[in-house]
Amino acid sequence: MKAREIGVGMAGPLKLYLFRQWARGCAGARGAWCLLRDKGPSQLQFWLIALVIGIAAGFAALFFRKGIEWTQSRLYGTNDLAHLHSWVETLPWYWVLLLPAAGGLAVGAILNWFTHDGRVRSVADVIEGAALWEGRVEKRAGIGSALASFITLSTGGSTGREGPVVHMAAVVSSWVSARINADGITGRDLLGCAVAAAVSASFNAPIAGALFALEVVLRHFAVHAFAPIAIASVAGTVINRIEYGDVTEFIVPAEGSLAFYVELPAFLMLGLVSGVVAVVLMKAIFFADDLGTEACARLRLPGILRPALTGLMLGALAIWFPHIIGVGYETTSLALTGTLTLHNAVVFAVLKVVAVAITMAGRMGGGVFSPALMVGALTGLAFGFIATAVFPDVSGSETIYALAGMGAVAAAVLGAPISTTLIIFELTGDWQTGIAVMAAVSLSSALASRLVDRSFFLTQLERRNIHLAAGPQAYLLATVRVAGIMRSRDSAQSANEDACWELIEQGIYVDGNATLEAVMPIFETSGASFIPVVTLGGEGDPPELWGALFHVDALQAFNRALSATAAEEHS
Repeated sequence: MKAREIGVGMAGPLKLYLFRQWARGCAGARGAWCLLRDKGPSQLQFWLIALVIGIAAGFAALFFRKGIEWTQSRLYGTNDLAHLHSWVETLPWYWVLLLPAAGGLAVGAILNWFTHDGRVRSVADVIEGAALWEGRVEKRAGIGSALASFITLSTGGSTGREGPVVHMAAVVSSWVSARINADGITGRDLLGCAVAAAVSASFNAPIAGALFALEVVLRHFAVHAFAPIAIASVAGTVINRIEYGDVTEFIVPAEGSLAFYVELPAFLMLGLVSGVVAVVLMKAIFFADDLGTEACARLRLPGILRPALTGLMLGALAIWFPHIIGVGYETTSLALTGTLTLHNAVVFAVLKVVAVAITMAGRMGGGVFSPALMVGALTGLAFGFIATAVFPDVSGSETIYALAGMGAVAAAVLGAPISTTLIIFELTGDWQTGIAVMAAVSLSSALASRLVDRSFFLTQLERRNIHLAAGPQAYLLATVRVAGIMRSRDSAQSANEDACWELIEQGIYVDGNATLEAVMPIFETSGASFIPVVTLGGEGDPPELWGALFHVDALQAFNRALSATAAEEHS
């Protein structure tokens, strides 16, 4: 009895002790969260967050891929998606015609609901977020774009899955950055971690995934960003290999050898040809987009129906040429193994360019990397047939040309010669033809970058008047707002009001919500030392004077932005 009484007597203090420890733990967790949110993460915390983001982005990429495979198998009635195009040839023509159209109709409804402009977000928007928005992207539009791209690829759209996957990962990192109140540098680094993990998980390419994030998205190789990005990239790769194993995406035959010194000029010529093909692919997409926009405007076609009509066009083309459906890995594998003929390689390459242009101009979603791989492999194979026929005694296998062409076209489209060269090696597992691939990639990238604004993504942004291709000295002007650096009219150091109104009457003024991108040309043309800052009223109402922006203040703000960017890139 006494023992029981003692136990009961001890239960009260024990419960009180445990309750106090629980309360202290909760208070400590709340304090750590507030410190993380208000002060930002420490280095160790940042690496742990990078790992978590890498895992989340890797699973997002894996689920996206598995979901497309499952949906395609149900819609097209086959479990052998490695030979999807061959299976489609046996399906009724009306099913091949109507399935992409139905998918396009669903895409139009989704984009109409989730976006204000009916435009699918992709890699270009991630690059914009890294440069201008402290590593953030649109979350609602990003979710809608992922759904639209998922339906596009599942129902036969002729694009790739890397663009949607990259933007999905960017949405994940943007959510985390918002939760911890990350500054610009931290937000961009987390964005790079997410992108690296997504690319690695998508293609089982950890080295290329990390370099893609640095080369294409962040557009610098800062040492401080490399370690967390590498951690996230490895995490994404592990997730891919848990599901698919340590296997390459494509199998390259071992036959054929490369006579490096004798055959190298041919790969340099292939690089020039691939550069031209890459430019044709990009220009075709932009031309089709402009043509589709103009046609919709003239016909007064609702934006929600644009993807549906695009799907109908794709379905009609797929009845006779089913190889255009989806990412095209079956056709790419046939090119890398030399199974196709010269005629088929040329025809398939042309039709793939047409199909990609139709899909992307129709706002159906998807990326451009996988189509570029397919077009490049077909281009290289066609070039290899000709080169080995002209010089049979000194030429290696035409499949080596297909591999080099695949890398050359993709590198020129992405504007990423380093990461693309590595991703070709990791996709195929063939490291023996590295010199040939590098030779072709170098010339194709050099040629294409002078015929477009450096890459497909940067040209997309340039067409939206977002000038990232010229470098920080061009786009940083758009990040500095006039309202943040002007001198208010109540300030003792502001401009004389009478002088301000004289300039306003001459039409020299700027809206308070403008950026230095709009202001600096006014300083150049007017020669004024200051510009009045106003709020524009309604029609017929006079503007309201806020203050004045001095030229010296604008230059100092721009110099600070340049210095901060240089410090980040060299840290």
